[in-house]
Amino acid sequence: MGSNAVSVHAHFYQPPREDPLSGLIPDEKGAEPFRNWNERIHSECYKPNAELGNYAKLSFNFGPTVLNWMEGYDPETYQAIIEQERSNYLKYGVGNGLAQAYNHTILPLADRRDKLTQIRWGISDFTHRFGHEPQGMWLPETAVDLETLTLLADSAIRFTILAPWQVEASGDLRPNEPYLVELPGDREPMIVFLYNQSLSTSVSFLNEATRNADYFVDRWVHPVFTSLQPDQDQMALIASDGELYGHHKTFREKFLAHMLNGALHSRDYEITYPGLWLQTHQPTQTVKLIEATSWSCHHGVERWRTECGCTPGASWKAPLRQGMEALAAEIDQAYLDYMMPLSQRKWQLRDAYIKVLLGEISLESLLQTYISEPINAETAQKVGLLLAAQYERQRMFTSCGWFFEHFHRIEPQNNIAYAAQALWLTEQATDKDLKPLALDVLKRVKDDRTGLRGDTVFAERYQRTQDFSESAVSYFNPSSSFST
Repeated sequence: MGSNAVSVHAHFYQPPREDPLSGLIPDEKGAEPFRNWNERIHSECYKPNAELGNYAKLSFNFGPTVLNWMEGYDPETYQAIIEQERSNYLKYGVGNGLAQAYNHTILPLADRRDKLTQIRWGISDFTHRFGHEPQGMWLPETAVDLETLTLLADSAIRFTILAPWQVEASGDLRPNEPYLVELPGDREPMIVFLYNQSLSTSVSFLNEATRNADYFVDRWVHPVFTSLQPDQDQMALIASDGELYGHHKTFREKFLAHMLNGALHSRDYEITYPGLWLQTHQPTQTVKLIEATSWSCHHGVERWRTECGCTPGASWKAPLRQGMEALAAEIDQAYLDYMMPLSQRKWQLRDAYIKVLLGEISLESLLQTYISEPINAETAQKVGLLLAAQYERQRMFTSCGWFFEHFHRIEPQNNIAYAAQALWLTEQATDKDLKPLALDVLKRVKDDRTGLRGDTVFAERYQRTQDFSESAVSYFNPSSSFST
């Protein structure tokens, strides 16, 4: 008789709510009695799950932007999450936390260079916070293509989590075991864990299923194992948004705690997580990846580049995607033109810039590593501005900007604000004025409901960036100790 194990994966992430310039979250209507939704979700979900010790039993990932906010807002809860994950790493040699692509970018829609930056920034952020390198990475919206998996492997990531409809097998899929996806060249295959669709759906959408943990294990979990290979070790993976546990569904953090600490144990189910499971269970079966798919939309990645059946009337999405790509190309070209005589490792420099943002090294030290010849303070300042522009340029493609139906929401407007800041910083460094191009490509972005246009939003955000310029330049300036 094989052993039966359950792993619960929680994906903790919120759209960036900070003002793109000040970095502060404004008061938000509907979040009362809290000032904003981050604070309310934290009180209802992140903090109580830490107090219950749930992060020590879950498989989980946190969006880097959420942890960055939490570290300043509630360092005690932040540290509790870190310590609960590290307790597993110290005990087993592998932690239960996964990294996440940094800006929640839909990776199949990004080019190879941006995929690498998002992956490397995500790994660096995770390692900086948790004190060890991750074995797994959560792909935003589980959106995937073969190039993404290949770059994960090249970055020492062993596994990811996908929906069962994102792969196909030559025979029947056995959902209670991980699989291999072959990669090009002589690389080791990527391991993919498929979450159990029925269990994950019931947790996410059926309120009655999660009112009682004992009932859930008896009514939902038990049949999953009795219907499959009784003589083999099996692991059922339940995956959902982490905010479900206490925010989207009241008291579900307590449901989760009882399931992990009582209901499963009393019925002889082991509690595990992907990295731990792989220590004693190596996958042998191969599946084929179905590319450009995701877990949250059956139209695949279309939701994030055009109007799909889930967001009817969102005709603004395609021109926003096209406009952002056109602006990104110009920002990149300005960066290349300026950096060409300075460094042969321009893109590696961008990837390493995350260490400056995390406070691990100074900008001065970073530039000395990637620029071999001495540069003066003015040149160093301009490179610093261009790297800051590259940071904003990555934020331009935050997936939340395309997820919802209407353009008048804050998420797509924030993406345009990031673009305005990237273009302003680029102009300060190179004198290249990209504002006319932005107004041209974004005028086709229009909300059918309100008539709001992308060029209007851009013009307002660009002007605000200019007004904020003195503090912005000061913030992005490197140390004045560069050699002249």
